[in-house]
Amino acid sequence: MLDLVQLTFLSLVVGLSVTMLANLGTTIYLHRSLAHKSLTLKTPLAFLCRLGLWLSTGIRPRQWVAVHRKHHVFTDQEGDPHSPVLLGWKKVQFMNVALYRRTAKDASTVARYAKDIPRTKIDRLLFDHALLGLALGLGSLIAIFGLRLGLFSAFVHLNLYLAGSAAVNALAHNFGRRPYANRAGNLQLLALLTAGEGLHNNHHESPTSARLSHRWYEIDFGWWVIRILSFVRLAKIRISRTSAV
Repeated sequence: MLDLVQLTFLSLVVGLSVTMLANLGTTIYLHRSLAHKSLTLKTPLAFLCRLGLWLSTGIRPRQWVAVHRKHHVFTDQEGDPHSPVLLGWKKVQFMNVALYRRTAKDASTVARYAKDIPRTKIDRLLFDHALLGLALGLGSLIAIFGLRLGLFSAFVHLNLYLAGSAAVNALAHNFGRRPYANRAGNLQLLALLTAGEGLHNNHHESPTSARLSHRWYEIDFGWWVIRILSFVRLAKIRISRTSAV
């Protein structure tokens, strides 16, 4: 039986590990590959990313892509689903899930901004059922680590993933370095926690680049993984260069 200190430590380790995998799936598969087409993934790897995100986040890819593309079309203007300039960064940080769901559930938005991602048979059978995916993900953690450690790890993951995703929309559009002339900011600490997503000023400068780090001192874990995947031919990089790289 684990004591409280051991349970807390192991829950943090397992929860953080699950979150990092979910963040890598989010930035590589959902963001850089699906939303911006900056790279393509081999079909088996893309399916694994989709499965992993379904189990760990319940996200429906076409909804995520639609919300993100709409954000780029209306960045910090009326129509942006989650602009801290319009709503305040505190509201976006603490209500990011509600803001996301409001736009993601709009069928016209999904049809307009994610028309290249059709709803498939496996979506209807599995991936459109978010609660089922989350329940199976939680069940997997409990089966592997036991009831207490599994539940505590899931709690850690839930909070880390939601807080990190919200921070990209809230903090990284209100604070940070701005080497380029857009309102987003580069927050390296946030980038470490979100596999590169915190380098948001860079991203808004070159949204179709698979590489979010533009300078030698910027760390983008997502790009490191993409390079490895490219080397073993599981990914094909379409665009990686920017004027500052």
